[in-house]
Amino acid sequence: MTTEDNLHMELEARLRFETLIADLSSKFVNAPASAVDSEIMDAERLICEFLGLDLAALWQWSVEAPSVLAPTHVYAQEGLQAPGQMRQEHFPWYLQEMLAGRMVACSSLEELPAEAAVDRETCRQIGVKSNLTIPLSVGGEPPIGILGLNTIRAERNWPEALVKRLQLVAQIFANALARKRAEEAFRASEVRLEAGADLAGLGCYEVDFVKPSSFADGRISEILGVPAGYHSSLKIPELWAQHLHPEDKQHVMDERKKLHDGRLERLSMEYRYLHPTQGQKWIHHLARVATRDATGRAIRSFGAVRDITLQKQAQEALLKSYAEIEHLKERLQAEADYLKAEVKVTQDHGEVIGQSAAIRKVLRQAEQVAPTDSSVLIYGETGTGKELIAQIIHRLSSRGNRVMVKVNCAAIPSALVESELFGREKGAFTGALMRQIGRFELADDSTIFLDELGELSLEVQSKLLRVLQEGQFERLGSPKTIKVNVRIIGATNRDLAEEVHKGGFRADLFYRLNVFPIRVPPLRDRPEDIPLLVWAFIEELSSRMGKKITQVPRKTMEMLQRYPWPGNIRELRNVIEHSTIITSDETLRVPMLEHAAPEALPILTLADSEREHILKALEKTGWRIKGPAGAAALLGLHPSTLYGRMRKFGIPGHSRKEDA
Repeated sequence: MTTEDNLHMELEARLRFETLIADLSSKFVNAPASAVDSEIMDAERLICEFLGLDLAALWQWSVEAPSVLAPTHVYAQEGLQAPGQMRQEHFPWYLQEMLAGRMVACSSLEELPAEAAVDRETCRQIGVKSNLTIPLSVGGEPPIGILGLNTIRAERNWPEALVKRLQLVAQIFANALARKRAEEAFRASEVRLEAGADLAGLGCYEVDFVKPSSFADGRISEILGVPAGYHSSLKIPELWAQHLHPEDKQHVMDERKKLHDGRLERLSMEYRYLHPTQGQKWIHHLARVATRDATGRAIRSFGAVRDITLQKQAQEALLKSYAEIEHLKERLQAEADYLKAEVKVTQDHGEVIGQSAAIRKVLRQAEQVAPTDSSVLIYGETGTGKELIAQIIHRLSSRGNRVMVKVNCAAIPSALVESELFGREKGAFTGALMRQIGRFELADDSTIFLDELGELSLEVQSKLLRVLQEGQFERLGSPKTIKVNVRIIGATNRDLAEEVHKGGFRADLFYRLNVFPIRVPPLRDRPEDIPLLVWAFIEELSSRMGKKITQVPRKTMEMLQRYPWPGNIRELRNVIEHSTIITSDETLRVPMLEHAAPEALPILTLADSEREHILKALEKTGWRIKGPAGAAALLGLHPSTLYGRMRKFGIPGHSRKEDA
């Protein structure tokens, strides 16, 4: 069997194991508390069978003896005895490590340290040859137990990659057990709530949807104004629904339907209620379904309501007081009009921050091209977020379930670019000591993002053109043709049309890549997005640095919006990070821009200035060329002259429907 076959088998085994872990994770996400124990034991069996382990056991600290770990979930190969309790006198070192939250992995008992002599002897007596022990904890709390994986018949190694995946399994178990405990505690609290309803002044009811009938006690009659006692109809729910506040009624009825359909286990909500004689009230309503039919629909439900009008009124008064205090505080903060704005980003594009027309246009273009397999060329200055746009296009495409492969063409030495893109065989050139799979192979059935592709040599460009045209290439040092199905998204801060004119970029490759050009605007062209970006960076950086920054003076924000940002969003983030570091109170200080001189920025050539001016005119007129409202009239040019200059600068003509 060749090395390639072995590698292929290893990759297949890894994939099967990853699939197993994914399946286990999905099971536990949907498993009810009553099924957690059986799911854990089944998962232990599957893992042991897959990895060839002899024994898997999950211990939890005993309620009766807090210093003792009792086995609660065990899988053992046939013929092996299940483990007993883990006691301090038998496993002093192991228990110390587990309480400290440290994992233990030993391929042989001889690997255990000298201070684990007692533990080593205990393991030898019970027949353990290799062991992986992982503490189970949730949210940084002390461990609730441990997971032990053992071999009895032979020793085995614990590779780092395998250990990491098994730690994930242990975390899945820990989360499931914590959720089970929480649900059990919640059910117990419900029982206590029902027992204390009389003392708490709750009004209780019960509804049977099969008979049908309903019951209301005296307190619920007083709170809701419905008749007390048993009724041989659904009279109480009908009367209750009639008196719901019109603005709250739809939401309340929707939540009630979710409960009855089985989409909610328990209902807890607050709403306004129009009492027949006492006027508007605030009601806190708790409900649960006692019995369901085979389809999950409610047969019998019961609940309790409480009048919380006084609490709501007190809460509103308190909020009003807080508002007045905040207003006084703002008045005292001279020259500090807080420009903090909630960062509202389109849900479909969580990575991109901004609401300007320019960035919304880019997002619309990304949405339009994403479902296709067309090549995309993203233009933009350094630091404008071209890679984020590529990620959006990839994620919204049919290939979005796979990883997008990224290549920074400018960061790879020119002599190695071809090897990185297309791979190499061992010995293909001096220093090629092993075979390497290229980025295009990794991106098969996915997307490859070629950043700064204007840096590619003409030789590499010709091979890239072949991949675009035929979907195939050869590794360096191999005559074998490899076929791939890869979508290409390119990005550049150069004018590729000008590069074509100069002979630095292949024209045929340019036209293949430039099927759908997207231009990401520089930050100076969308200053209205700067406050959103500033607050997003402040929130991220201050949280990471353990600071609390709540204010940005108006003058500071205006200065940030006026600055031309030659480094775009990347430069803005660096400035905010520097400012966060040196800020000692809750008001952001930005000294880096106080001495910034826009005059020091590189001066654009006349051609670049003309190109930028044409682009701004086109954006302003919605890319209409002709007519009194077109870009040609705005620029004082004949339409044919404007078309000629657009071709000169490589500006796509978009559509000429305006000529009609």
